[in-house]
Order: sequence, then C-alpha cells, then structure tokens
Amino acid sequence: MKRLIVATAAALCTLASQAATWNLSAEQPDANYLTQNVRQFADEVKAATNGQLEFKVQSNSVLLKRPEVKRGVQQGIVPIGEFLMSALGNEDPMFEIDSVPFLANSFDATEKLWKAAREQIAQRLDKQGVVLVYGAPWPPQGIYTKTPVNTVADLKGARFRAYSASTSRMVTLMGAVPTTIQTAEVPQAFSTGVIDMMITSPATGVDTQAWDYVKHYYDVQAFIPQAIVIANKRALMALPAEQRQAVMDAGKKAEARGWQMGRELTAKLTQTLASKGITVHPVPPAMAPELKKIGETMADEWLKKAGPDGAKVLEAYRR
Repeated sequence: MKRLIVATAAALCTLASQAATWNLSAEQPDANYLTQNVRQFADEVKAATNGQLEFKVQSNSVLLKRPEVKRGVQQGIVPIGEFLMSALGNEDPMFEIDSVPFLANSFDATEKLWKAAREQIAQRLDKQGVVLVYGAPWPPQGIYTKTPVNTVADLKGARFRAYSASTSRMVTLMGAVPTTIQTAEVPQAFSTGVIDMMITSPATGVDTQAWDYVKHYYDVQAFIPQAIVIANKRALMALPAEQRQAVMDAGKKAEARGWQMGRELTAKLTQTLASKGITVHPVPPAMAPELKKIGETMADEWLKKAGPDGAKVLEAYRR
C-alpha cells in the first residue's frame, strides 16, 4: 500500500508538470447545486489554463465515500475532492464549528462564522498536506418524520439518521438513537425500518425523493453545514504557478457562487418537498425552547473541546 501511495504521488507530480487531467471526487448527485458548482469550478479551471489542467468530475461519491475523501486526497488516490467538512469532527472540533446547532442558523450568520473560522480550518488542513480550495454551504438542516411531532419527547427512542459526530450528539440529546447512514442509502434505510427520522437539508430531501418515505418536514433550520473542496498540497504546488493560481482563483469564485446558490435555492427546494406531498411545518412552539437548550449544551461542549482557538473564532464571529 505504501509503495502504491508513493507511486501515485510521484505520478501526480509528473502530471503536474504537463497537461493533466485530475479526477475530482464530488459527493452529491449531478442535480444537486453543490455538484453543479463543482462542475462550473472545473470548467473555469480548464478555461483559465487553456485546457492544460482539467478536472474530471466524478459525482455521487462513485470514487470515494464521504469518510474516505480527505485521506484519499492526502494519499494522492485522488488529487482533489469535495465532502462535508463536519465529517472530520472527531479529528478536530474546528471542523464541526458549522454544525453546532443554532449557533448560526441563517445564511448571513453562517457566512460570518465561516469567514471567522476559515483561516484556522485552512491551517489545520495545510499541516496535513491538504489545501482548502473553497467551501460552500448546504441549505439549513430540518427534521423529516413519518408522523407528526410536537415536542422533543416525540422523538424519544426513534431510530434517527445522523451523518457526523455533531449530528449524532444532537440526536442523542433529543433522546433518539443515532444511526449513521450515507445519503445514497437513505431511501432503503427508511423502507427497511433501519431509520424512522432524519435531520438533513431540503437538498438531500429532494435528491433522495423523501416524499416516497416520509410525510412531514420541520423547518427547524438547526444549522448550515459546509461542503469543502480540498486538493493534495504536493500535487498543487507542483503545478506551474499560473495553473495553481487559476485553481485558487476559480475556487474563490466558486465559494462566492456557492453562498449565492444556497441562498437562492433553499426556498425552491423546500417548495419542491411541499409540491410532492410532504407537509412543511415551522418549528413546533413547544419544541423551539427544547431545541434551543440542546444547542446551548452543544455550544458549551464544543467550546471546551476547541479551547482558545475556538474562543478566538467565536469572539470574531460575535463582534
């Protein structure tokens, strides 16, 4: 395995010195706006380098699953990839700052939080041989259920889909049972009774045709998670300077575009859920203070884990 990794890294550096095609592992299906943004990013890199550097986008996690992407990029299995940042939460609490419930639950607040944390996130990745190219937001996270709920007590004992350490903790505090299920497996997990409920975005609801297996969506807007695109540092630095700059410039555009797309498409995606037969609810009045208390607990826990660096980020965010 070590020989394969060394050989792959050497090949990346060789390719970087000439016209090259890099596989780019994208997490979501082609219809998802995050993947559409990745494809536009790839098109802009190709145009800016006159075709000397081309990213071949492989969508829907066909190359690497979410837990595999960072290590795959580090090891040169793929030179560049996109995945959910909070998947790294067990590695470092800074990677899950976007997923602390109700710390920032609007696009404006979350973008401010992202800007406050971005440099620290980039530094942590850089130390691991990875370059942060750009980040883009998912829509706010809501709760999908088969039957109506009114209080957190209605969630007790439910098998609840989680997708990160922070969502698992949130589900546990709700009194439900967290069950890790990847996006592509969600419909089958509901149909076979592996899960009864989930917290995820309207985008994932549309991607997985949630109307086939749930009847209710609660727009609690718990948090807005980040998808990030990262590149193998050694391969990126081996590119000619103008190509490397083209990648980072395109990343800057993709980050701004991602925030715009998230803001513009969230309402449309939520309306799609409604048009397909899912009843869209606001936060139930009795549940709102209960969820807020869970958020406060998790914010305290996060700050203890994140230490002084976390305190600095929150101070910058709250100015």
